[in-house]
Amino acid sequence: MYTQKIETMTDTIEQANIEVDTTESILKIKSLNVHAGDNHILKNINLEIPKNKITVLLGPSGCGKTTLLKCINKLTDLYKELKVSGNIFIEQDDILNSSTNLPVLRQKMGLLSQRPFPLPVSIYKNVAYGLKLKGIRDNKLIDYSVEKHLRETGLWNEVKNRLHDPATSLSIGQQQRLCLARGLAVKPRIILADEPTSALDPTSSKIIENLFHDLKKHYTIILVTHVLRQAIRLADNVAFMYYGEIVEQGKPEKLFKDPETEKLRKYMLDGN
Repeated sequence: MYTQKIETMTDTIEQANIEVDTTESILKIKSLNVHAGDNHILKNINLEIPKNKITVLLGPSGCGKTTLLKCINKLTDLYKELKVSGNIFIEQDDILNSSTNLPVLRQKMGLLSQRPFPLPVSIYKNVAYGLKLKGIRDNKLIDYSVEKHLRETGLWNEVKNRLHDPATSLSIGQQQRLCLARGLAVKPRIILADEPTSALDPTSSKIIENLFHDLKKHYTIILVTHVLRQAIRLADNVAFMYYGEIVEQGKPEKLFKDPETEKLRKYMLDGN
């Protein structure tokens, strides 16, 4: 039965035509540890994120995937009980051990959460907010950029005649794409996506997944998921996490066809 499941997954990977080449890394994590009192949350994490690829952080709920994302954009600073050590290099800048300007750092990264959190303003103003964070005040440029990013996320044709309606009037799937458009407006280098389809219906999930395939031409995407089949559909690179550790990492066609550890084999067998 296990062999049959692996063969089925391997066929899916081959049909997806996943290709990974040797690409420069945009982000490098070295010896990263996170403690909360006696609780060792992340344990000696070492990981390189290739540029303009989708790297999937795969693993069961509660294994530290979201905490790792929070380390990358330093949201861990908001939690005084967390002790973070190690190195995270973004384009040669060690963000854990330098006086990095946090607003500038976070503008390099768009964050897409499990559930969308549109601002309590209009659809237009949600995207314009990101532009104003960049100091843009020219109304014509803002109009152009709002349309550009709504087109980039496949929303423009759906909302162009109601840009000044409340963002909360959109469906949850549309709200998620609006939040993505707002994040793209600050021109990030990296998109951090924390289970971005977990609250969406299958149709909206497919739209988001297709967007990621297109967006990786211009952005690096780090995607958190516990869904194995989503990882198979999207990943150029995979890090399998299990209770605070990266157990295996590499190209999906190798990892999923021939897992080295019993933990990953069991995870695949359970059909997550």
